[in-house]
Amino acid sequence: MLSSRSSKNLLPGLARHKLVVQPYASTRHFSLAKSSGVQKERVVILGSGWAGYAFARTLDPAKYERVVISPRSYFVFTPLLASTSVGTLEFRTIIEPIRRLPGKIGFYQGWADDIDFDRKRIRIEANAAEEAASKTVVPGPFTPQSEQGDTEKAVTAQGKSVKGDLIDIPYDKLVIACGAYSQTFGIEGVREHAHFLRDIGDARRIRLRILSLFEQCSYPQGSDHLSDADKRQLLHFAIVGGGPTGIEFAAELHDLIRDDLAPLYPHLMSLVSITVYDVAPKVLPMFDQALAKYAMDTFSRQNIQVKTEHHLERLRLADGELGRRHGALKIRIREYGDEEVGAGLVVWSTGLMANPLIAELAAKQLASPGPNPPSNASSTTRHLLRDSRTGGIMTDPHLRALTSTAPTEASSEPKRSILEDVYVIGDCAVMENEPSLPKTAQVASQQATHLARRLNAGGAEAVASRAFRFRNWGTLTYLGNWKAIHQSEVDALRGWVAWVVWRGAYLTKSMSVRNKILVPIYWMISWLFGRGISRF
Repeated sequence: MLSSRSSKNLLPGLARHKLVVQPYASTRHFSLAKSSGVQKERVVILGSGWAGYAFARTLDPAKYERVVISPRSYFVFTPLLASTSVGTLEFRTIIEPIRRLPGKIGFYQGWADDIDFDRKRIRIEANAAEEAASKTVVPGPFTPQSEQGDTEKAVTAQGKSVKGDLIDIPYDKLVIACGAYSQTFGIEGVREHAHFLRDIGDARRIRLRILSLFEQCSYPQGSDHLSDADKRQLLHFAIVGGGPTGIEFAAELHDLIRDDLAPLYPHLMSLVSITVYDVAPKVLPMFDQALAKYAMDTFSRQNIQVKTEHHLERLRLADGELGRRHGALKIRIREYGDEEVGAGLVVWSTGLMANPLIAELAAKQLASPGPNPPSNASSTTRHLLRDSRTGGIMTDPHLRALTSTAPTEASSEPKRSILEDVYVIGDCAVMENEPSLPKTAQVASQQATHLARRLNAGGAEAVASRAFRFRNWGTLTYLGNWKAIHQSEVDALRGWVAWVVWRGAYLTKSMSVRNKILVPIYWMISWLFGRGISRF
């Protein structure tokens, strides 16, 4: 996932260099193709998620110079993040280093700071020294740079973090695949106290928190200040969001507690509870009613509570020692009035919001109205076109970025045009002909593969010759206890058979041969010897 200055500034306490304001560098191409004497078009990819990584992996290095810019130096196989958060898999089995992609590839670790579409240059802020690059960052309200004061431009909202070194990277073609962020709906305390599950660092923190809570509650009765009521709060695990991510994490957490922690902490099992909260009338809305009901019945037998039509309004630390020393949380829910629910861990998985970089780019005025500017070009303004509902960048059916020209005296209607050599894929893209495509790994990877293959076939002309078409290969969700559900256009499976399909699909979709070998090995190790429960 790629972020912008506005989201990066939410990382408190990270040491940075003094703010550097510098003009764009002179026109230079730091080309990986120089040694061979072959001049290739440079394709810069913003982001290393499903869209960015799949595109870089598919684009032919013999025809293009590939450069990836991302604040993290790896790709994460996100469908298995929940498994790593409970120790079923180890973290390195689901990540792929960008620099190990076949063929020569350039990589710069940093945040996108600005893009000059007219001069084809990207300004990035280096973040290779940041230890928290793998942590999900939830951006605050977007403020255009033109409205920021000098202090805001140099210091974060917390007033602690100063900008890093700025580097200018030229491009010939640009692929924006910067992803999206977790949606918090502006609910108080979520950014500060909730755990997200979108990156490898998130999974590690969740694992450490779960194991820590059991250790904190395991001391002999009366030897500490924790009552049974306090321990019941600390051992309440709340998952907010009834989509596949939230449901799968609840299922994996149930398996961890049942298989590995119950034999070690038998005296605590009566105090443990798992609850899934969602504002919708039902969870897993992408599945038909029969499969969704099967999932709820399975959860009920596993003592996982599912509370639909519950509206969370605030998340805060608990009062007294329980909050200060043990990190207990209090959740205010509209349906419960003034009564608050205690929890030791809140995992937030409620959908996506647009990357702040998109808002910054859309706020920029493009000086060039097109390849054939009209005579009144000086009075014509053009901006990237954004989707009013999701905030993503609008594209045509060929995944090319669209711009909108403001109405003029000659024409009362805004005009749309293509932004040359700029493509948008993944969660930050909204296709004008299919605006309702889900923001999933399946869509992002298919868009990336299609675009890369078209560029391999003949560049921009080949891209324009064939539109992207999404093929839905089905939806899978793990329910715990070796059960899953699967739905596609041709079948609907549930139970153990769906679980086999779930594991087989995720194994075959793993990117590298290395991880295709490691994932089943760790599945076998966890089955034979149990999950890893050490804290380090």
